[in-house]
Amino acid sequence: MLPRNVKSLGRRAWKVVQANWHLGVTAFGGPPVHFRIFNEKFVHKTEWIDEQVFQELFSISQSLSGPASTKMLYCINLMRGGAMSAVLSFLLWSLPGAIGMYALSIGVASIDETLPGPVYALLSGLNSATVGVIALAAVELSQKAITDKLTRLVVFFTAAAGMMYNALWYFPVLMVISGLATVTFDFRWIHRPLAKLVGAAKKLRPGRQARPNETSPESRSSPTPEPTSHANPPPTTTQPTPISDLPITETEAHQRRQDTTPPPSTTETEQRIIPASHTLSLPASLTWKTGSAIIATFLLTFIAAITLRGTLPAPPLLYRLFANMFLAGTIIFGGGPVVIPLLREYVVAEGWVAPRDFLIGLALIQAFPGPNFNFAVFLGSLAALGGGYHSLAGAVIAWVGIFTPGLVLVHGTMGVWSAVRSRRWVKSVLRGVNAGAVGLIYTAVYRIFGVGYIDEGFQAGRSLGDDPWWVVITATSYVGGRYFGVNAPLAILLGAVMGLVRYGVVSA
Repeated sequence: MLPRNVKSLGRRAWKVVQANWHLGVTAFGGPPVHFRIFNEKFVHKTEWIDEQVFQELFSISQSLSGPASTKMLYCINLMRGGAMSAVLSFLLWSLPGAIGMYALSIGVASIDETLPGPVYALLSGLNSATVGVIALAAVELSQKAITDKLTRLVVFFTAAAGMMYNALWYFPVLMVISGLATVTFDFRWIHRPLAKLVGAAKKLRPGRQARPNETSPESRSSPTPEPTSHANPPPTTTQPTPISDLPITETEAHQRRQDTTPPPSTTETEQRIIPASHTLSLPASLTWKTGSAIIATFLLTFIAAITLRGTLPAPPLLYRLFANMFLAGTIIFGGGPVVIPLLREYVVAEGWVAPRDFLIGLALIQAFPGPNFNFAVFLGSLAALGGGYHSLAGAVIAWVGIFTPGLVLVHGTMGVWSAVRSRRWVKSVLRGVNAGAVGLIYTAVYRIFGVGYIDEGFQAGRSLGDDPWWVVITATSYVGGRYFGVNAPLAILLGAVMGLVRYGVVSA
């Protein structure tokens, strides 16, 4: 007979497998689509979390470095079953796509320099359909992130700013600005100074200065108050609402309008900032002190790894590969669309992977399930083969190096988050970060659209707008998912077929 704790652990692991096994083989389309899938499954179907917690985890996963959708799935399972469940869910989520990308790298290493025409058409069709799928996910996430006119403006301005400029530090700065914008607005930090400036400007206008012996209109028009009897009490005046009681979001404002109970005490008010249904069920050992220690330990490890990377005279290729992937996983904010140019710099510029092979993997990763960070497996395998090492060693080293930073950081952050999430300014910042992260998804749509058309003459990619057929594929995947319930895998497969159709018509 097995001990009771072993049986309990086995049942818990089986529940994790039941809830997560199919995500790693059915979730196509990148982080925006993954978030939509997680919302449908864990909020509406299994009800492991509610919408409030989902929005919080969305902000955390976007605000920290590393793969965004992977971090969210890790956090959901961490809350549900603890650290072992979180690690198991990550393996179920990442390994299917990682194995597929590894097999693809073996095939790519043995092909000729120029691909057949149908392959380019298929890759372009995949990219076109992916753009439509991501655009649909961006629209649906916008409906949840936009709560008022301010968040609508934040989504618009971050999307526009992300399209006009691209750098590693740029996306984190945009999300910080988004959070500052909402907390400044919610706490009325600029309302009163602006009101005073407007009032002073009105007084300084010609003909508006009050004369010394001039009384105010109120004093001239208000008669001397007369004694009142108990039968006719004076009307009560309404005091302005204190700044601390102003609502943060439209949801909270609606809840306060619906609340007809007497005002609670100060202690009760603090306890009701986050309702009971929105509490985080984290392991008892994961406190804010433990979380801070995990983050500090990771930072020390990161400093040591990068120091060795820059000081060793001739480090082995596999260590340089690990260091580059570890660095990429630590400094990348914004998920898949941001990791692509950085990995190109850290792998192609080093001479480890050919530019053509990089572009083939970039196109095909859109058709693979799971996180886009599995692209590192493909690159690590090719880099190891080029350096005379076994391909599996490079694939595993790259996979561990790029995923470890984000998972360790989000694990520690959850402990700290549980201690500060009920504060008003944190909720206000969260609202802005959510909106800013959604705006950057539109940036991803724009960037993939700009390089999605691949052919023999321009293997670096051109805009899908150069041929209307690719735009038709994009629109088909968007309309199919929006109005006819076509899921992401089917939409991407349909895009590949339509790409082959175009090749057949053009070459006939």
